[in-house]
Amino acid sequence: MKDIYLIRHTTPAVAKGICYGQTDLDVTETFLEEVAVIRQHLPAGMQEVHSSPLQRCSLLARQLFPEHAITWQDDLMEVHCGEWEMKSWDTLPKEEIDPWMADFVNIRIPGGESYLDLRQRVNRCWERIKGEGGIAVVAHGGVIRSILSGITGTPLIDSFKVFVLHYGCVIRVFEDGDRLGYEMLSNRAPADKEQHKPASFYK
Repeated sequence: MKDIYLIRHTTPAVAKGICYGQTDLDVTETFLEEVAVIRQHLPAGMQEVHSSPLQRCSLLARQLFPEHAITWQDDLMEVHCGEWEMKSWDTLPKEEIDPWMADFVNIRIPGGESYLDLRQRVNRCWERIKGEGGIAVVAHGGVIRSILSGITGTPLIDSFKVFVLHYGCVIRVFEDGDRLGYEMLSNRAPADKEQHKPASFYK
């Protein structure tokens, strides 16, 4: 198997503390600067490119691989946040957010998905493409954590602690004997930390 490169999208144009899941956000004014950093860590001669169709990924895929026919994969979209889409994490009803925070792997967001739902559809895509190699996958933080969890045997509940993935990160997946390994090639921390849960849970 040739290497597979997992690429997280660049900084999305959304205020900090907003839950955005599958909302089709634009990118920020730092897009081209972030693209330049990502490009430094990618080899020439990529054979295939797979991407989430959401524009924060599709814009990046087109910018990085203008000569490729990109395969758009709905299964690579971020978790569907249902009724929480574009609402402030800090204003979500306590009776909804508390159970989800306690077991976000299995409990579905109202009108949306659980992390396990995401894992199952991402796996459908991953199983189709992982044997091919020479591939770039442009996707979202939850999607990439799901893939890395599967590779390493990390429980999904621990994936956000184990895999700290910043916007624009690049990860190389490679064969390591009879299993897959990974190497973090680029993972620049932003000046302002991301917020993907209520502020009270960070204290």
